Amino acid sequence: QVQLVESGGGLVQAGGSLRLSCLASGSIFRSNILGWYRQSPGKQRELVASVTNGGFENYADSVKGRFTISRDNAKNTVSLQMNSLKPEDTAVYYCNLKWGSSSYWGQGTQVTVSP
Repeated sequence: QVQLVESGGGLVQAGGSLRLSCLASGSIFRSNILGWYRQSPGKQRELVASVTNGGFENYADSVKGRFTISRDNAKNTVSLQMNSLKPEDTAVYYCNLKWGSSSYWGQGTQVTVSP
């Protein structure tokens, strides 16, 4: 079993920054993809950014140039540095780990960006 615990959400003004972190524990295979998703009320959960254990990064178009994902394979952590935040970034952010057909989710952390 895999557990994912997020931290770092909160309230910030537009233009500000936040850093989210996620610690993965349990039975984790080396070849995996760690990512961040978000969901706001009335919308589907969407991919924000992901990174493979080899370091390949993928970003949603809406966050390119503003958000940076990083991972530490030795510590089984993944972080999301969010800069130039906009009100439309307001959502619950979820950490996700995928390998093969398995997918695990954290409990989510709220990010609120005020105008």
